[in-house]
Amino acid sequence: MVVLATKVYVQGEARERSLDALRSLVGNEVGDLDVEYTVGVRHDDFASVTLESEDEVIARNLLREEYGEITPDFEPGETYVGTLESWDEDGFVLDAGEEVHIPASELGLGRGTPIQIVERFGLVQHVPLRFVYGGDSDEADDEGTADGGDENGADGTHRLADEERDRLYDWTRGSGRVNVNSATRGEVRATVNRAGHARDIVTVERLGLLEQSVVCKDETDPPGLLAAIGDYLPAEIRCVIP
Repeated sequence: MVVLATKVYVQGEARERSLDALRSLVGNEVGDLDVEYTVGVRHDDFASVTLESEDEVIARNLLREEYGEITPDFEPGETYVGTLESWDEDGFVLDAGEEVHIPASELGLGRGTPIQIVERFGLVQHVPLRFVYGGDSDEADDEGTADGGDENGADGTHRLADEERDRLYDWTRGSGRVNVNSATRGEVRATVNRAGHARDIVTVERLGLLEQSVVCKDETDPPGLLAAIGDYLPAEIRCVIP
């Protein structure tokens, strides 16, 4: 079994639709392999996939690469994926099977408090984010990185991964985005169409199973698009304005 770094936190009919979407996504990844799979949801809402047959190792690696994996063990200096659970003046809290605190000093996303950074980069709860695990100070000393902190973060603390920082900065250099949680990619696309804005977007980019990013065209005003689709989506929605 592989536990994917994306959550199924909606209930009722929305949960069933989400699981149907997950089955389709898993099928797209491993459908050409000799493998049988069953999707499920762990007690902490993380999506899980049970794999059987001779290609299960290949299938597991494909899913791990696409979604990230929730693992019980962490190695200092290695990159993992967690979902954004909360934020305050002190930093971000990610859920990676256990709480991982990213201090404000280790976000690496420019000026402002973590709350301001969430607004500036349009981050919504549960969006998957890559981070470098720092371990505790003793572990960092053993790895020889505690003094500099460049690999694991200062004094062995956790930090956002460089590739994650680059991705988020790229969002602010584009034509604007509207980020959404609690909805599948298909549901968000249907909502944009229903609101009459299909021609105003480039695509809907999947961030996680239930976290999407609507990429706007150059002439589209992200706050205007948010206002247009907000009434149709019972979700957290934020803009990224270049």
